Amino acid sequence: MHGLSRLGNGCSNNGRVNLSSPSPPSSPRIRHSSRVKTPAGGGGVYNNNKQQGLGEKLVFLLFSIVFRRKGVLLLAPLLYIAGMLLFMGSFGFTVLDLGHGVEIVYRRGGPPGSVYRSPKVFKRLWPVMEADVNGTSHNALMAAWKPRVKSVWKPCISTNVSAAVSNSNGYFIIEANGGLNQQRLSICDAVAVAGLLNATLVIPIFHLNSVWRDSSKFGDIFDEDFFIYALSKNVNVVKELPKDVLERYNYNISSIVNLRLKAWSSPAYYLQKVLPQLLRLGAVRVAPFSNRLAHAVPANIQRLRCLANFEALRFAEPIRLLAEKMVNRMVTKSAQSGGKYVSVHLRFEMDMVAFSCCEYDFGEAEKLEMDLARERGWKGKFRRRGRVIRPGANRIDGKCPLTPLEVGMMLRGMGFNNSTLVYVAAGNIYKADKYMAPLRQMFPLLQTKDTLASPEELAPFKGHSSRLAALDYTVCLHSEVFVSTQGGNFPHFLIGHRRYLYKGHAETIKPDKRKLVQLLDKPNIRWDYFKKQMQDMLRHNDAKGVELRKPAASLYTFPMPDCMCKEPDPEPESDPA
Repeated sequence: MHGLSRLGNGCSNNGRVNLSSPSPPSSPRIRHSSRVKTPAGGGGVYNNNKQQGLGEKLVFLLFSIVFRRKGVLLLAPLLYIAGMLLFMGSFGFTVLDLGHGVEIVYRRGGPPGSVYRSPKVFKRLWPVMEADVNGTSHNALMAAWKPRVKSVWKPCISTNVSAAVSNSNGYFIIEANGGLNQQRLSICDAVAVAGLLNATLVIPIFHLNSVWRDSSKFGDIFDEDFFIYALSKNVNVVKELPKDVLERYNYNISSIVNLRLKAWSSPAYYLQKVLPQLLRLGAVRVAPFSNRLAHAVPANIQRLRCLANFEALRFAEPIRLLAEKMVNRMVTKSAQSGGKYVSVHLRFEMDMVAFSCCEYDFGEAEKLEMDLARERGWKGKFRRRGRVIRPGANRIDGKCPLTPLEVGMMLRGMGFNNSTLVYVAAGNIYKADKYMAPLRQMFPLLQTKDTLASPEELAPFKGHSSRLAALDYTVCLHSEVFVSTQGGNFPHFLIGHRRYLYKGHAETIKPDKRKLVQLLDKPNIRWDYFKKQMQDMLRHNDAKGVELRKPAASLYTFPMPDCMCKEPDPEPESDPA
C-alpha cells in the first residue's frame, strides 16, 4: 500500500489523495436533480418524469427568448442551469438517498467512460491481441525513450559549507507522519529548515500512522550514520538530544514546546516566528511536520533539499541488500530483453478503491464492502451531510484507480509484448485472484515482491509497510520503464529520482486516464485503432519526460534546474571536405 499518506476528505482529487483537502463541491446536476424526498428514515430511488418534461420545455423556451432578444450574456446562468436539467432528463439519473444527507448518484446509459466495461472489451479483443503478438517480434521495451531528447542533465548539487555549523542556534525536532515517502518529504524539508535557522537537527521521530500502522523508526528504514555524514558539512544532525537538554525537560521530549506552523510557510516566516523561539528556548519541535515549507525557497535552501533527498537519504542496510538482490534477479530474468524490465505502481488496494468512490462490479456485495472500508479508514468522512458520491463522474474525470486489466491492455497497446518482464509494486490488491488474472494472462512473466524474494528473505519486513515500500521503490527506480497509475507520494518521488539518475528524463508512463476510459468503453473498438492511441500516449510521455520545475511545483518531482545542470549540446562534427 503506497502513497496513501495524503488522502483527502473527498472521493477523489485529481489523482492525489490528501487528508486536508476540502470536500468536493456538489454538482449543479445534483442541486437541480429532479427527485422527490424520501419518506422519513427511508432511502430509495426516485424519478419524476413530469419534472424532466418541464425541464426540456423550459430549455426550448429559454433558447427562443435568447435568440429573439439576443440576451445571451444576461441569460447565460439560466441557460446553463436549464442545460443541466435537459442533460439529466436526456441521460437519466438515479439518486440513491443513503440518509444523513448523503447521496450516491448513478447514471443510466451515461456518456462514454462513466461505466467500467473494460472486461467486455478485453474479452472481445484478446484473440486479436494474442495473434498480434505472435505475428511480430517487436517489443517496445527495446526502443523505449529512443531517440532521447538532445538536452542532457547531470546531478550538480553545490552547497556552501556553513562556517556557523558548530555554533548552533538550538535543536530542531520534528515528527514525520504518513507513509514512507511522506516521511521522506518531512525529513528533507526539516534539513532545509535546520540549515535556514542554523539549527541542529535531531534525527526525526516517526509517528505511528493509523493507516500505515508501521512502528519502524528512522534507523529501521534509512541509514542513520550515512545521513549524518552526508549532511555534516552543511547541517548538524544528532541522533538524540544531549542529556543536559533532556534534563531541562524532565527527559520528556513532549514537554518541549510544540510549534503550530502554517502549511507551506515561507523562509521569512521561519526567520521571524520560529528563530526567536529557538533562540529563547534552545529547542523547539514541530509535530506533525508535513508540508510546512513552501516549494519556492532561496537557491541555497533548495540545494539542501536536493542534498538530503538524492544523496543523504539511503535505505538501511537490510533493505538495501535485499533490494539489490531483487533488482539483479529482475535483470537476470529479463536477459531476453537485454536486462530491461517494466515496473508498475499499481494502486488497486481495497482502501484506495474505497476512497476513490468508484465502482467496478456494481454488485451489492461490493457496495457494502466499500462502505465498510470507508468507515473503517475514514470514520464519518463519507457520511457527512451534503456528501455527493458520483462513481460515474469520478471515472470520466480520470480519478478512478486503473484495474490490473486496464494497465495490461494499455501496455500491450503501447507495444510491450508478452515476453516483457513486468514488476508490480503494490500492497494487497483488492480481490487479487479476480483482478490480477487478466494482467498475468497478458504478461506471463509478471513478478512481485512475493515471487522475486523468498518467504525467508521477506520475513523481517512483514508487518512493516514502509520497509516493504522501500523494496518496491528500489526495484522501480532501476527499471527501464516505470508506470504510474494513480499518483501519490510514491510516484512523485520516484519520478524525480529517476530524472536525477537518468540524465533528466523521467522514463515514466503516466496514463491519460480520461482518454483511456473513453476508449475502453467502446464495445466495437478495433485493436489497431486502440494501439495507435496507446502509442500516441507513449510518445506524449516521452516528450514530457524532461520538464523544468515551475515555481509552485515540487523539487522532489522536478529536480531540474535546482539539483541538476544542463550539459552543453555536443558540437556538430565538421565536414572533413
